Amino acid sequence: MILEELFEPTAMFFGLENFLAMFQIIISEILWDLIDTKEVASFIDDVIVETGKEEEYDEVVKEVVKRLVENNLYIKLEKYK
Repeated sequence: MILEELFEPTAMFFGLENFLAMFQIIISEILWDLIDTKEVASFIDDVIVETGKEEEYDEVVKEVVKRLVENNLYIKLEKYK
């Protein structure tokens, strides 16, 4: 068995450490006011939108996507539900 199969690295190979924690901070800062209203929740690379009405949901999703694009972040559409 290869040693690499036994251990998962704690640092990105190109020099970034704590990448997931840093990414969570970035997402939280981009979406802070939506998170504060409890319409959006984020955990690392997952963003969850929950509203009471479908019309509100569409508007919040548009705002989330707009902010991500403005900050050069992208969405995998195959993960969208």
